[in-house]
Amino acid sequence: MQLPREHARPIAVGLLALALALAYMIGLHWWWTAPMLAMGGQIDELRQQELQARMIIAQKPEVEKRLAAIRQAEAANPGFLSAATVELAQADLTQRIESQIAQVSPDHSACTIVQRTPTAWAGAPERFSRVLVQVRLLCGVNEFSALLHAFEGGRPELFVDNLNILSQHSFIASNDVTDTSQPLNISFDLYGYLRPGSAHAP
Repeated sequence: MQLPREHARPIAVGLLALALALAYMIGLHWWWTAPMLAMGGQIDELRQQELQARMIIAQKPEVEKRLAAIRQAEAANPGFLSAATVELAQADLTQRIESQIAQVSPDHSACTIVQRTPTAWAGAPERFSRVLVQVRLLCGVNEFSALLHAFEGGRPELFVDNLNILSQHSFIASNDVTDTSQPLNISFDLYGYLRPGSAHAP
């Protein structure tokens, strides 16, 4: 069957175009165009990463400036222990305990130290180095309350942990009032933090 001349030419052109498209898809697109497009995408991604890296590098001086300011503020913070090493800080902490007890009980009749033991911190690592002294006292209620207030309200900042209070010798008097004249057996951990930049400090 022969097609009219006016129909044969468009059909031939269409078939040629289809053949060229198939040839392109098989012979050129998958072997050349697709890899080039993928490479172009990778180049754009690398350029974006390079731009981000340049922006981060450009911010480095400002970040370092802020970090230095934070470190300077931490170094000047009166809440930290002022000693240069853990050992010296423990000695200062022990002296602080003795001086505070002397203030609440000058003659040591109402509050006295039984034991004070500098102890290495064995807990989880912390941002700052903890300086710890384990303390045991025989102390009256009022004196110990004043002692806690002095420890936790002064400078440098000190903290009390593992507090245990045992009655030494209480009894019910004839008027049904509990005798609290006997001192309490009190044990606790007193600790503070070493100033950043000191020995053994992060």
